[in-house]
Amino acid sequence: MGMDMKAANRLMVALDFKSAEEARALIQRLEGIPCYMKVGMQLYYAAGPDFIRELKDKGYSVFLDLKMHDIPNTVKGGADSITRLGVDMFNVHAAGGVKMMQAAYEGAANAAGQIGGLNIPLIIAVTQLTSTDQETLNNEIGIAGSVEQAVLNYAALAKQAGLHGVVASPLEVKAIKAACGSGFITVTPGIRPAGSETGDQSRILTPGQAMEQGTDFIVVGRPITAAADPREAALQIIEEMNLYV
Repeated sequence: MGMDMKAANRLMVALDFKSAEEARALIQRLEGIPCYMKVGMQLYYAAGPDFIRELKDKGYSVFLDLKMHDIPNTVKGGADSITRLGVDMFNVHAAGGVKMMQAAYEGAANAAGQIGGLNIPLIIAVTQLTSTDQETLNNEIGIAGSVEQAVLNYAALAKQAGLHGVVASPLEVKAIKAACGSGFITVTPGIRPAGSETGDQSRILTPGQAMEQGTDFIVVGRPITAAADPREAALQIIEEMNLYV
């Protein structure tokens, strides 16, 4: 391929498609790029667990982005099932509280303990969606204070629960690392290459800016999946990321 892939596994490509066939078409375009694949609700509900197994068989790291948020026992069962699929990362909503997040870890640990060679996935908590702005936070969700304060509160709870990290916007990475430690993982959506459409995101940075903030993983969807040449778009992002690795 002729270019350094050292940052490729820190790029998560959001497979936001309505069918496995559409996702496979993109994956074929990206063949040979060792990026993470992120499967969210739309694709998972359409293609199911078999598609996760297919990605794992192809050698990809997989982030299953289902944002579980339910009573602790239900989340524990969900985490057990997700772990058995062999995913590398999954998430829950920090708003579910410490007991719920602890239950997610317990469910994952139970599955890993029962299946030889299966590791506990990285489990991260959603703090505030990158579409959430100050007005939405205060007047609709009903949380007082700034978005950053809400994010840091949830990050602290996730760490208390024993989770590995959080999903947050790239603008909050430095504050999260300062509060929770450099080893506390940050996964940052809201990434838009310079000149691209912001879409429904409100707290965004470019790939290079996000890496400069110290994030561990960046999530990119439409700037790759909707690009005229998705492969070239992904390679340009990796090249930019490499400057900060």
